[in-house]
Amino acid sequence: MFNLGRRGFIALIGGVATWPLAGRAQQPAMPVVGFLRNTIAAPFAHLVTELGKGLSEEGFVEGRNVIIEQRWGDNQPDRLPGLAADLVRRKAAVIVGPAGVLAAIRVAGPTVPFVFVVGDDPVKMGLVASLNRPEGNLTGVTFFGGSMLGAKRLALLHELVPKISVVAVLLDPDTAFEIELVETAARALGLQIVPVKLASERDLDAAFDRIVATGAGALLFGGGPVLQGQLHQIVALAARHALPTIYELRDYVEAGGLISYAASFPAAYRQAGVYAGRILKGAKPSDLPVLQPTKFEMAINLKTAKALGLTVPQTLLVAADEVIE
Repeated sequence: MFNLGRRGFIALIGGVATWPLAGRAQQPAMPVVGFLRNTIAAPFAHLVTELGKGLSEEGFVEGRNVIIEQRWGDNQPDRLPGLAADLVRRKAAVIVGPAGVLAAIRVAGPTVPFVFVVGDDPVKMGLVASLNRPEGNLTGVTFFGGSMLGAKRLALLHELVPKISVVAVLLDPDTAFEIELVETAARALGLQIVPVKLASERDLDAAFDRIVATGAGALLFGGGPVLQGQLHQIVALAARHALPTIYELRDYVEAGGLISYAASFPAAYRQAGVYAGRILKGAKPSDLPVLQPTKFEMAINLKTAKALGLTVPQTLLVAADEVIE
């Protein structure tokens, strides 16, 4: 019979008692992925879900082997430095968000990898030197909204409302929208463009009053973080003033807006999640090319069209990816 003796027995018991505790102490903490936006949370909570879907494609499941820390700026730029610093204190291994939060991240954690999601050309915005070989600790996804699709949206708006002669463009104070591209397209269509730049989120009512005063028969929504945070108010104001409006995101059409044309915004955040997962596995942001959309989507709200007295051409109905009745 195997005889440990008293000392051996005590040593064995002590080992059994302490080994699992030591093992648990040596287990690494779950990595943290930061999610930072300068907008309010309400219209964009689904983007966190899409981020999680992208992470799961790389084997990271929230609560199991990764933590997603959300921070929302509520359209208050002065809050961003503190929120970014908080994510750095939480030891975020990578942060995902729009370009508007980058300045705060660069101050709080200049070496933390950042995966951006933007609606314009990140090279023209000065985020990266090249789409194929981004430098430093930045990479990301662009869904080419803003000025890149402004001309296409203007053409769709003209097809939907052919009698218009003046089109207003509502611009976010922080947008990188290049109005010159839209003005060039407008001249080819025989249209006059009137830019209206928002001073702040509190300026929306006054901005729509200025739009109406210009005699604009339709509105092209320029997008941007401040405007995106006022989704429902903008749709309500467009309806109140009977302004046919084309938007950059399908979310506006789902909320009662007339028409939208863009690459998929949620899909961009899902792909950002994929990139975040690859960075957690050791990939360098500079080795991950900035991704561009390959498919664009159009949504039309027929109920809104009817309320505006518009007949949607069959060509647009056939081309639409989603028609809300």
